[in-house]
Amino acid sequence: MSRTAQFSQAVTVALSDIQLQTALDRGTTRGVNARIAAMVETTDADALRRQARLAREHALNHLPDLLEQLERNVIANGGHVLWARDAAELNQVILDLCQKHGVRCVTKGKSMVTEESELNHALEAHGIEVTESDLGEYIIQLAGETPSHIVFPMLHKTKEATAQLLHDKLGMPMTDRPEEMTRFVRGVMRRKYLEADMGISGVNFAIAETGTIATVENEGNNRLSTSAPRVHVAVMGVEKVIATWEDYAILVQLLARSATGQRLSVYNNLMSGPRRPDEPDGPEVFYLIIMDNGRSHILGSEYTESLACIRCGACLNACPVYQNIGGHAYGWVYPGPIGSIISPLLLGPTHAPELPYASSLCGACQAACPVEINIPDMLLKLRRDLVQAGDATLAWRAGMRLWRQAMLSPALYRSGGWLASLATQMLANAEGKIESLPPPLKAWTDSRDFPAFAKQPFRERLKQRRRSQARPGVSG
Repeated sequence: MSRTAQFSQAVTVALSDIQLQTALDRGTTRGVNARIAAMVETTDADALRRQARLAREHALNHLPDLLEQLERNVIANGGHVLWARDAAELNQVILDLCQKHGVRCVTKGKSMVTEESELNHALEAHGIEVTESDLGEYIIQLAGETPSHIVFPMLHKTKEATAQLLHDKLGMPMTDRPEEMTRFVRGVMRRKYLEADMGISGVNFAIAETGTIATVENEGNNRLSTSAPRVHVAVMGVEKVIATWEDYAILVQLLARSATGQRLSVYNNLMSGPRRPDEPDGPEVFYLIIMDNGRSHILGSEYTESLACIRCGACLNACPVYQNIGGHAYGWVYPGPIGSIISPLLLGPTHAPELPYASSLCGACQAACPVEINIPDMLLKLRRDLVQAGDATLAWRAGMRLWRQAMLSPALYRSGGWLASLATQMLANAEGKIESLPPPLKAWTDSRDFPAFAKQPFRERLKQRRRSQARPGVSG
């Protein structure tokens, strides 16, 4: 269930959570540094990003044709293709497949689409056991939480909190060594793979020209989830299709570098249908389910570019807002800068009115994006849409009109600045800070001091500097 409408309250909670702040600082700093190091060693990284951008643009411009080609080739490979209009239909389709094949236990790889549909809850409500196979996803499943990052779902957890959780839930001996925790969970998961009747996976890329499904991972869990059970169900949004293997070769390099700072992920799984008669392992039956869930409404709009996202999480790591509040504050599946666009578009702007404003528009997200999505521009457009739809309060609209008049009138701007300087100097403490202000500035002083305006504005200081530099014999 979406909690995007509670964004402001969630931010307040996140900022006061010391454990969360520690985890975010470690995780995002590591992510940013790893991506930068990987891109620095990449020959002509900018050219590679441009190629990736073109590959995603081509796919979106030819989406209907590529989806039809993908469907034909998956069927030719012996698989089945099913379509879901929305999240509810996706859950029903998978539930029907579970009933058809007598499925009681499911192992599930990482999938953002099934997070959208809350598939786990839907299956569990019908008595089907679902186990997340990704280590991070499994740990937050034990905790009863949702992912806080597109790539690192348990970024919000420290190793100490993780050890305590595994001890409480599974009886693991207490340890602060991540490798020992991993070894313990691996033993638990091995049994789950052998018991599972169905493996469900997401899709990183679907290559239309051969009907091949590509998943990218570092743990090997997805490979086991898709090969050990007798039924494999792959789930994707319509935007995940790409045209050719050449496009895949470009995108998979950038995905690894941008997501984890690797030259290539450890496991790059390529699946073209069910097990062949001469193959020793793999599923007996393969289904590809393609879900829309609002994406077709985005396609062809001024927000089409958002569908080019390859879910690397680089914009989250780079964003100063995400770095301070984490993913759960955003209230839905997609956090960070790209989530502030996707969530309002998929849920409807009235369900996430604050998210387009959850950005300083600094541009760090666009600079980090491997496919050069202009996130700041789309955030501004979403803000415009909200205002035009009447979302802005009367006070906000009045404030913006006043600001506009001040920007158009130098005299009004100067007098307003003088009054603001005088007022804030009178209210400031000895350090030049104001500890409390009335609404709407109360929202600022509730969490930090407000700096008093300078006694002398910048334009006056600049004039004085220029005059002094113009005098003979005076150097700047």
